[in-house]
Amino acid sequence: MILNTGGRTDTVQYYTDWLLQRFSEGYVLTRNPMFPSKVIRYELTPDKVDCVVFCSKNYKPILPRLHEITDRFHTYFHYTITAYGRDIEPGVPSVEESMETLKALSRLVGKQRIAWRYDPVLLTKEYTIGRHLETFERMAGELAPYIDRCIFSFVEMYKKLEVNMPELIPLSCQDMESLAQGLGSIARKYGISIQTCGTNGDYTRYGIHASGCMTLDILGKANGITFRSRKHKGTRQGCHCIESRDIGAYDTCLNGCKYCYANKSPQKAFENRQYHDPASPLLLGHVKPEDTILQGAQKSFLKGVQGV
Repeated sequence: MILNTGGRTDTVQYYTDWLLQRFSEGYVLTRNPMFPSKVIRYELTPDKVDCVVFCSKNYKPILPRLHEITDRFHTYFHYTITAYGRDIEPGVPSVEESMETLKALSRLVGKQRIAWRYDPVLLTKEYTIGRHLETFERMAGELAPYIDRCIFSFVEMYKKLEVNMPELIPLSCQDMESLAQGLGSIARKYGISIQTCGTNGDYTRYGIHASGCMTLDILGKANGITFRSRKHKGTRQGCHCIESRDIGAYDTCLNGCKYCYANKSPQKAFENRQYHDPASPLLLGHVKPEDTILQGAQKSFLKGVQGV
């Protein structure tokens, strides 16, 4: 099983103590988003988890104790650093601070385990194509020695973005071509492997690969392990990732990013914060009498290993 700690919320930045406590106790509970009374239990032990995948915009809170997980588990880290400021990402550190934290993370876990995410790429009057390419080049020049690859995607026009981000300028096909050409050229200049994920369109002519950001090939090479050949179903159109189990919860990320798909609104996450107990096996609240706890399937993808 591939464990995803950051698909629904920035667990690393805002729920570090809870995350480490779950690994210490060896299990976690998570509610089914569609059927909240169904609670799934996953064992957090090396024999049940093939790889722990992280995704965050700030690893600084967990760095001093990250070894508690990396000493025991195979790992891979997605670090999102974009061109945006607090006008779009209110709870995210500055580009400069984020890059320094990424370098510190790389020194701890090795560059082969880190993907720099420059996504979602979106346009406003302030964040133009030119500004994106200028910022991306400055960042690429600094981060190239510390990362395995760069992943980008174009913003998806969810309906709630019309409310949360009215300043958004829809991307035209020409806009995407210009951005892809520029990003591909800069990545090539600094020797960075660059790819899309969750984005339709073929940009291979610009040196951009169309691959999942979380594939068994990527995770295997990063950790020196071999997985069985397995179809990658993805999670949505244009996604080529391997299936994973997410232990987070929606409407809990306090970054407040205007483009966020995981929060109904920035205010909702702050309202839910009051229900978080670091000692609870659930990210939000506690198990209720009416809940049904089910053991989650944890089949291993490792070659030569039979999971259950």
